[in-house]
Amino acid sequence: MAKTEFDNQAFRQALGSFTTGVTIITATAPDGTPVGLTANSFNSVSLDPPMVLWSLAKTSLSVDAFNKTEHWNVHVLSQHQQDLSNKFAAKGKDKFKDINLEDGISSAPLIKDCSARFQCRNMVTHDGGDHLIFIGEVLGFDQQPLPPLVFQQGQYAMTARKPWEDVNLSSEPAAPQCSYNEDLLGYLLGRAHFQMLYRMRKVLDQQALEDSHFFALSVMNIQPKQTLEQLNTHLDYTGHSLSEEDIDFLESQALISKIDNDSYQLTDSGRVTSLHHIAQAKAIEEELIEELGAGDVMALKLMLKRLIHKTDPGLPDLWSTQEQQ
Repeated sequence: MAKTEFDNQAFRQALGSFTTGVTIITATAPDGTPVGLTANSFNSVSLDPPMVLWSLAKTSLSVDAFNKTEHWNVHVLSQHQQDLSNKFAAKGKDKFKDINLEDGISSAPLIKDCSARFQCRNMVTHDGGDHLIFIGEVLGFDQQPLPPLVFQQGQYAMTARKPWEDVNLSSEPAAPQCSYNEDLLGYLLGRAHFQMLYRMRKVLDQQALEDSHFFALSVMNIQPKQTLEQLNTHLDYTGHSLSEEDIDFLESQALISKIDNDSYQLTDSGRVTSLHHIAQAKAIEEELIEELGAGDVMALKLMLKRLIHKTDPGLPDLWSTQEQQ
């Protein structure tokens, strides 16, 4: 039987289907120079004795340093350390510049704020084709409740825990003749939005503010100088809009003031009121992080940003500096 040609690129892409964590491996070279690199080849070997492994391409500039060192550290990166991963994946840079390190068991650099860290003594180095496989004994480890950074199909990804059972909002299944069910994306997004806004309304009611007033103060917190027309370009898609009467009301409450014939800005009182709204929104978010976990909330934010980008009807960029000029 004729041997089929092996497609290395296709093989690489197939391997990319396996989602992995992202690590930084560090050590100290014999001359005292710290070395480090990004790797996703980390894996466990044994619980008793505690052993882990990782692999390094034979073409790497760090091969000699890791071959001669006795200790190395594995840092499982958290989701906010993507820039750090990129830094240690690059060549020819001072990778340890401006990085706060901790003292560890050995002289190998120990990076802070990781999901997990393993301080190891190198036991065996195996030849693994175009890579070297380093197997180490874990001398010490630590862990933090930080969602890990992951890598899949050549790009960074985010993790979200899948529940053991399906999550249902109702204890009763939808009637067969009813096509409007709880899995409709629009229903889920709408209900989540209004349930969160319900918490905000308790604060707004105390201040005698309508939803449209809250939205307007939020916009003016970001874009200080706004005309009524400009405000409504940011608000119309919500189903709310401001009238001249709304502007008069906000002025009467000393929340905004006119700065020329057409434009308005927040007063000091209006800015404090808006910051109070932000504080309430942050408190609600912190409760969600506590309930869902930081990883799930971060993944939710990413998906919502993608959804907003794909469904954007052409709204003005709220955070654009051009509007502030």
